Amino acid sequence: MPARFNFPLFLTWCRIVAIPLFVAVLYVPEDWIAEKSRNLISMWIFIGAAVTDWLDGYLARRWNQTTSFGAFLDPVADKLMVAAALIVLTEFGRIYAIVALIIIGREITISALREWMAQIGQSRSVAVNMAGKLKTVAQLVAIPFLLYHGMLFGVIDTQRWGTWLILIAAVLTIWSMIYYLQKALPEIRKRVR
Repeated sequence: MPARFNFPLFLTWCRIVAIPLFVAVLYVPEDWIAEKSRNLISMWIFIGAAVTDWLDGYLARRWNQTTSFGAFLDPVADKLMVAAALIVLTEFGRIYAIVALIIIGREITISALREWMAQIGQSRSVAVNMAGKLKTVAQLVAIPFLLYHGMLFGVIDTQRWGTWLILIAAVLTIWSMIYYLQKALPEIRKRVR
């Protein structure tokens, strides 16, 4: 049966389409748009994507419009947006490359692990836990701060706060990855023998 197209799925597609726009804004020449404006626009695009991430899931459940394709595409859209932001922030020298590698590497590893666990009927054992949720919150606050890259309201150094939050996100990333791998370890041992 083909996937039903609905508004929550449309919001997910909008997040994917926003990725090249989000990246392109940051590379517009200085004589077209000042750096501060580019930072602000990219920050708002990212925040908009984060809000639609919450909104599409909420609406899909509320309107009973969940689809297996939407369940697949939603986390892909999230991971693509975060990966794009981390790569650009690394290139601009706003985060350490090792932090981006840890977060992106974990996302690839856990996505592959979840896919494999679903294939063997054990997806519940690697369901989202609190460490993963905290990691996501830390990321979704850190990245807009790092994109803004200035003083907010004249008192909040967004680079400093964003750096601390992305480091916390990296630690939570490792912690949650270890948690998921431990949950999957019994199944891995069974299959390796």
